[in-house]
Amino acid sequence: MPTVTVDPTGSFITLQMSSGPLRFHAVWLRDNAQDHETRAQGNGQRLIALRDIPAETRIEAAEISQPGTLDVRFAPEGKRVSFDLAWLEAHAYDQAAAAQRGWLQDGVETWDADLMADVPCGDFAALAQGGRALQDWLGQIMRYGFAKVVNAPATPGTLFDIVGLFGHVRETNYGRHFEVRTEVNPSNLAFTGLGLQAHTDNPYRDPVPTVQVLHCLESSAAGGENMVVDGFAAALRLRAEDPEGFDLLANHCARFEYAGEDGVCLTSRRPMIELAPDGALIGIRFNNRSCAAITDVPFDLMADYYAAYRRLGEIIDDTAMEVTFRLNPGEAFVIDNTRVLHARKGYSGEGTRWLQGCYADMDGLRSTYDAMVRSTALEAAE
Repeated sequence: MPTVTVDPTGSFITLQMSSGPLRFHAVWLRDNAQDHETRAQGNGQRLIALRDIPAETRIEAAEISQPGTLDVRFAPEGKRVSFDLAWLEAHAYDQAAAAQRGWLQDGVETWDADLMADVPCGDFAALAQGGRALQDWLGQIMRYGFAKVVNAPATPGTLFDIVGLFGHVRETNYGRHFEVRTEVNPSNLAFTGLGLQAHTDNPYRDPVPTVQVLHCLESSAAGGENMVVDGFAAALRLRAEDPEGFDLLANHCARFEYAGEDGVCLTSRRPMIELAPDGALIGIRFNNRSCAAITDVPFDLMADYYAAYRRLGEIIDDTAMEVTFRLNPGEAFVIDNTRVLHARKGYSGEGTRWLQGCYADMDGLRSTYDAMVRSTALEAAE
């Protein structure tokens, strides 16, 4: 049975839950009140600003009035608010800080070549119907950072229908989409069948497109398999081998640039390994072709920085890290471009390869997934 005690100062309470003690500050509880005077009941947005809450807010009394409900009375307002204990437990912040930089957020699972036996995948017709099939497929992208689509129409523009499953196309200077056409032994070397190193796309943008979609329309050439690498797994492997090298790539900005067409000069200044202020691993930017001169590393650290940069590239190139699959006409894959690197193998023989690609953003994908999860939970509770 949960219990609650109020600190003598009234500045916080301590909930004794089955999972252990959880403390909550008075001002945090008041700011997160769910009553109709504090929150709009339709959309949950706050109706008051922090300035409307007295700076001297404290807790006068707190009790568990009925199973699953905590009642709190705040001074000096004299306001009474009820909190759902399960909500408080889910949003508890009374926990030790991560001991090591580069920790993974809940729901994220790293992988290597072993995932090739069970590549995340969804059937287009089932996904288009929504429901649990779409929710599970989106959940796989949240978990692994990528997923395939099979049995989609092999017609131009189908990639827009795939994006429509979860969000909106992000238009860039390349347009709403771009064409990837390759001819083996071409007359024009612009259409090359050479392989590409695994990379994240558009690192020279701020913000970077966080989702990429590639949809296959033609694939008659031998070779050209698609390859994906978990950038988070690569970064954590570097951390295990060389913690100082990991910190160098996380603490110092690289520079990226694209100026390949008239009127366009895209630049960014971001670390190759991006951490949140609390040390959570949140992003990878790795693209040798678009890396500009690195000028934000002190002279005394530059040699070590390049050694760490080289080692990260070697880890990314390790076949033990890669998952490969061939995209046939009507198949596509969706990747989290802030985490998963992608590439293709080289071609041989004769034939063509035609893919269409576009960008979208993880906020739309995450929103669609979270809304579906909440809806499913509400239905289960009814």
